[in-house]
Amino acid sequence: MKIVELLLLAMALCVDSLVVSTTCSFKSKMTVRRGILMAVIFAFFQALFPLLGAVLGLAFKDLISAVDHWIAFGLLLLVGGKMIVDALWSKPDDKPLDLSKTGVLCLLGIATSIDAFVVGIGLGLDNSFIEILIAVLVIGVVTFLFSMLGYVLGNRNIPIPEKGASIVAGLVLIGLGLYTLAEHLMLI
Repeated sequence: MKIVELLLLAMALCVDSLVVSTTCSFKSKMTVRRGILMAVIFAFFQALFPLLGAVLGLAFKDLISAVDHWIAFGLLLLVGGKMIVDALWSKPDDKPLDLSKTGVLCLLGIATSIDAFVVGIGLGLDNSFIEILIAVLVIGVVTFLFSMLGYVLGNRNIPIPEKGASIVAGLVLIGLGLYTLAEHLMLI
């Protein structure tokens, strides 16, 4: 996976972490220490879930090697499409959360990382184990940085346009899926 593809993938996957961290910081005015903890938790789960998905993809790689590019394309299309649909038709959730509890931050970390598991399956089908580890590391670092950015923006009362960010992220994932398919079909 090329570095540009990897960075686009990482940024698309962590958009929800950026939005959630901004919202959490805005609503609770959390301390720097709590903001760092939140970013670490989000980065951990955002890196763990694609790793778990990639292990599953690697396990079945030999069985489905003839169609792995179609599966990777389908998974990216599915996740990207779901991000767009959710952005267009979901309503904001204004339920208060007790962000002083680490368990709540872990649940938020898991919730923002489920799509990364599905993307990880595609990573496992299409990459070597070393490439997967590099991808997971980049995803984790980018998520940490974006979550810290969200913390800073939330503390400064600067909102993130959630719908627009989710739509762009979904389009990036769909674009990466199309690129993967075209690359395997030798169209590019």
